[in-house]
Amino acid sequence: MMGRPMSVPRVLVALALVLAIPVGIGAFTFVYAKGFSYLSTDPRACVNCHVMNPQYDGWRTSGHRHAATCVQCHLPDHGIGKWVAKADHGFRHSVAFTLQNFKEPIEITPHDREIVRVNCVRCHADFVHAALGVAPGREIDCLHCHRRAGHGAGG
Repeated sequence: MMGRPMSVPRVLVALALVLAIPVGIGAFTFVYAKGFSYLSTDPRACVNCHVMNPQYDGWRTSGHRHAATCVQCHLPDHGIGKWVAKADHGFRHSVAFTLQNFKEPIEITPHDREIVRVNCVRCHADFVHAALGVAPGREIDCLHCHRRAGHGAGG
């Protein structure tokens, strides 16, 4: 003997709960984590998570604080790539901090390091090419010698 099929209102209530609970938890987490701050270019958004405090403090005492923000160094310069990278960073960071599975001290990924390298060359291209005689278009690994540039001493 089969049971009665669920009535339409019960199905709707069950569906609403299945959708509402994750949406509610997600909305709470977004507000609690100051999610809207990540849509700005304000470097203070980077210290919403304590693990970024040393990098933020280093930037505040570096010479780069007058010329560049976190976004200008760590995201592509413009276009859809900038927003794709911002979304990728936001997703990866939120997962890492929620699950507490990040390295301390934090480490830049090879892909993100490439974004920083491109931005270094973009901002310092004239100086680098003049000083080193490097042909435009040739890759320069600024972070090889200046790995702390933008984050304090050594850059």
